[in-house]
Amino acid sequence: MDSKPVAIFRHYPTEGPGYFATFLERRRIPWSLVRLDAGEAVPADPGDFAGLVFMGGPMSVNDDLPWIAAVLDLIRRAVAGNVPVLGHCLGGQLMSKALGGAVTRNPVKEIGWGAIRVTDAPVAREWLGDICLFDGFHWHGETFSVPAGAIRILESMHCPNQAFAMGPHLGMQCHVEMTEELVRSWCESGAREIAASAGPAVQGADAIQDNLERRVAALNSVADRIYSRWIRGLK
Repeated sequence: MDSKPVAIFRHYPTEGPGYFATFLERRRIPWSLVRLDAGEAVPADPGDFAGLVFMGGPMSVNDDLPWIAAVLDLIRRAVAGNVPVLGHCLGGQLMSKALGGAVTRNPVKEIGWGAIRVTDAPVAREWLGDICLFDGFHWHGETFSVPAGAIRILESMHCPNQAFAMGPHLGMQCHVEMTEELVRSWCESGAREIAASAGPAVQGADAIQDNLERRVAALNSVADRIYSRWIRGLK
């Protein structure tokens, strides 16, 4: 692995890299933050980076925002050039749309903790090892389709497409990057959305933060599996 950094794209101030940054730093893998939310330009060449990582955000990939077309093009060129791409929630939706999939409204909104099942696909074992079921974190109202050539590896009761893999690339609908600090800040900044989003897959802030240390630690161990597989493909 050379000294090229992993580029992490932030689309909204409160949705930073979280545990993913901790994971990289523990392994002395350099990374740089591209603050799209602050107006920074989308890089022109994916080959300038070891890999591309896209975080979440409250916007839709179908919104008319100035950076979306450039990001979709960057993802397509990264995949064509075999530069690994990783997407979290909005990031996974951007990957799906860039690769020919569609992003549409999910039947229900998912906010809070919820069981995620690992599919029986052999490629799912490559990414998750012996993990069959885990408690994932969710905060989304839309869902992506699995693009042609990709394989679904995660699913949940209320959102069948929770993750797809395609070679070294992984797009997730769920959030595996959560830290205790991120969960608390989202509960605070998203209090109004929680209150307006009653449904079978929406939890209140108190329920979300119950047993938080244990839940986040368990999620970090799942993230370790996923991220360890992803960095194997870094240029």
